[in-house]
Amino acid sequence: MHTAAAGFGMGLSLIVAIGAQNSYLLRQAISRERAGVVAAICIVSDLVLILLGISGIGVIVQQAPVIIDVMRWCGAAFLIGYGILATRRALGPRQTLDAETGGSASATRVIITALALTWLNPHVYLDTVLLLGTVANTHGPDGRWVFGAGAIVASVLWFLTLAFAGRLLRPVFAKPLTWRLLDGAIAVIMFGLGGSLIFSGLAAA
Repeated sequence: MHTAAAGFGMGLSLIVAIGAQNSYLLRQAISRERAGVVAAICIVSDLVLILLGISGIGVIVQQAPVIIDVMRWCGAAFLIGYGILATRRALGPRQTLDAETGGSASATRVIITALALTWLNPHVYLDTVLLLGTVANTHGPDGRWVFGAGAIVASVLWFLTLAFAGRLLRPVFAKPLTWRLLDGAIAVIMFGLGGSLIFSGLAAA
């Protein structure tokens, strides 16, 4: 139980942050645009990444920095592009929330965006695969899987909480101004993350 609790705590500490993935899931949940699909992608992706880290793939990632470099530049381009879209939404025509409708976004677009925000983020490989995988392996051949199970439970609970929290926030987002503030905040987050990836890439060059 102690090992599982340690995995849960570390998994939660790595995932609970105002980042691109969490921001996107929260927005989809508020607007009822396939939030379940996004939450499922986030959960399954985390499951795969945690298992890869525990299996020792993190060593390969550490010894092949070119992988991180490719993800860094692709991720920066995507984040900045999404930031531009969020800015256009914030400054464009007023958005309102129709309580009787939802899920207007195409499944393909939602899936591609959720996958890109997850897998094009180099911090995912450094944190979830390398860092969490390294710590998990300090618990021994058997304990590492228990540690990983705790981290997976944390991931599942967090993403389901975000998806549910979005529904509770729907009344707040009945006002167009609230949407502008949310999209403005998302734009700042995306530009900030994209900029940090660019600067880190230039510093490593």
